[in-house]
Amino acid sequence: MMGLQMEKALLKGLHTMSDLDLEDVAKLLCEAELFASGRYWRPAKQTFIANLFFEASTRTRFSFEVAEKRLGLEMLQFDGDHSSTKKGESLYDTARTLESIGANALVIRHSQDAYFKELQGLTIPVINAGDGCGNHPTQSLLDLLTMKQEFASFEGLQVTIAGDLIHSRVARSNADILSRLGATVRIAGPNEWMGDFKHSYRHLSMDEAAKQSDVLMMLRVQHERHDGTTLFSKEGYHSTFGLTEKREATMRQGSIIMHPAPVNRGVEIASSLVECRRSRIFKQSANGVAVRMAVLKRALEA
Repeated sequence: MMGLQMEKALLKGLHTMSDLDLEDVAKLLCEAELFASGRYWRPAKQTFIANLFFEASTRTRFSFEVAEKRLGLEMLQFDGDHSSTKKGESLYDTARTLESIGANALVIRHSQDAYFKELQGLTIPVINAGDGCGNHPTQSLLDLLTMKQEFASFEGLQVTIAGDLIHSRVARSNADILSRLGATVRIAGPNEWMGDFKHSYRHLSMDEAAKQSDVLMMLRVQHERHDGTTLFSKEGYHSTFGLTEKREATMRQGSIIMHPAPVNRGVEIASSLVECRRSRIFKQSANGVAVRMAVLKRALEA
């Protein structure tokens, strides 16, 4: 019986987009749309959520916090600089302690890929708010919601993911689910930053990507994950791999620009395009709250 309860709790957590079948994705997007339109839902009893952010975060962290406040949840805030992890405590022991003192679910961002594999003994759901270069499922869901609002269907959608793919958990999550939903996914950017993506997806020049995409998903250059040995010129990158004003002018009618942010203005995208008519960057941020409300509700109803 206990084993079944553990399995159920883990099932309703969210570690990767691979955890979700297409029916799950459709349900979460539908739920998120209801929350975006003002749906009210509260858990039946006092509920505690622990937010453990081991990496810097503005959008994801505050998006979860707003979602939790709107759902009437009690937040347990974790300060990594003043926690027992500084004394050498493992992530599992920290998470297990929070579970034992009453946390009903954990929201975790961590620099380690697939950190959640260490937490298999927990009986409360874990929601992955980003793991290293691995996965970012709630960002992927908010991206899907943004595209769904724009195009209604994913079938046949031409999506290009451009930039620093090898370090992008957003790219990994989105490429997988968009392909499963029937979109055509292609990639653009420096060949040495394509990693395993180049074996599965067609590579385009940025000029081709601008002209051929319904959705041009730009990625931030993640300097903090580079080893510093590659010569990098902001101007050179922008000219060759960035979305310049000249390239934007060649984009299809009705096409949109997306970016998970934070944005390096003038590097992956021209500063003037961040809030242009095609840009959905701040719409993505707004959708993040509704998506995270839906993910939290799903976890707490397990």
